[in-house]
Amino acid sequence: MTEGPSHLGVDIGGTKVALRVEAGARCLAETVFAWGPRHDAERDLAQLARHVREFCARLDAPPGAVGVAMPATVGPEGRVTAWPSRPEWTGTDLSAALRTLVPGAPVAWADDGDLGALAEARAADCADLLYVGVGTGVGGGLVLRGALCPGLGRGSFEIGHTVVELDGPRCVCGRRGCLQATASGPATLRRAALLRGGDVGYDVLRQAWHDELPWAVTALRRTCRALAAAAVGVQELVHPRLLLLGGGFASGLPGLPDLLAEQLADLARPGHPPLPVRPAALGALSSLHGAVELARLTAP
Repeated sequence: MTEGPSHLGVDIGGTKVALRVEAGARCLAETVFAWGPRHDAERDLAQLARHVREFCARLDAPPGAVGVAMPATVGPEGRVTAWPSRPEWTGTDLSAALRTLVPGAPVAWADDGDLGALAEARAADCADLLYVGVGTGVGGGLVLRGALCPGLGRGSFEIGHTVVELDGPRCVCGRRGCLQATASGPATLRRAALLRGGDVGYDVLRQAWHDELPWAVTALRRTCRALAAAAVGVQELVHPRLLLLGGGFASGLPGLPDLLAEQLADLARPGHPPLPVRPAALGALSSLHGAVELARLTAP
C-alpha cells in the first residue's frame, strides 16, 4: 500500500541521471544510471525514456507527476540554449521531450540549483535561505519566504555566473571572472595542482586538506573567498538568514563550511553580521529531492 499518489523526481546531470519516487514522505524506489557514449541529444533522450519506463514498471502504479532537475540553460521557449557538459543538447525542445517521459502524468522542470535550494530549505525549516552547490560547476538557489526566487518560469538563480573577479579565469560560458571559473571542483583542482607542482585528483586533495598541507589549504581558501564574495552580494540585496554549502565536491571536504565562514566574516561590514553557514543536509542529493518536491507542486 502507498500513501496516496506517488511523485517521481529526475535529476539529470552531465555524466549520470538519478531517479527517485516517493509517496507521502516515504521513498518507494531510487536508482541511478550513467549516460552512454556521447552522440546526440536524441540518443540521450531515448536512453532517459527507457530507464524511466523500466523504473516505473517496478512500481505498483505510475507516478502522478514528474519533476525534473536540469543543469542546462533553457530559454523562455523551452529550448536548451547552453549546456557545456553536453553541448549536443543545444537547441533541444526540452519541454516537448520531457512531456513524453510518463504518459498521462504532468511534467515540470527547473534548474537543478534552484531545486536543490528548495529541498534544502524544507530540510532546514528555513524560509529565507541561500544554497550553493559546488561540484563540476557551481550552482545554487535562493528561497525567500518559502518560495523560489526568481520563481518557476522566470529563469534560474545563476550564482555560478556572477562575476567575482573582473580579470579572473575564463569560464566555460565564455566570460571571465565567473564564480564557477574560480570555485568549481575542476577549477580548485587545477589551482591545487599548480600550487603543489604536480597532478592533484580529488582523493589527493581531500587527504591533503585533512592533513592541513599548505598547498591544499591555500587552494581551498581561494575557492571559499570567491564563494564568500558571491554570497555577500546576495546578502546585501535580499538578506537570506542562512547559507548552506553542498554539492558533490564540497560535501566530501569536512570543515569547508568553517573556512567559508571565516571568509564571510572577513568580508562583513560594520553593523551587518556575517551570514551563518552550515553544510547542506542532503549532500549531493539536494537536486534529486528538489525534483521530487517539484513533482508534488505540479501534481493536480
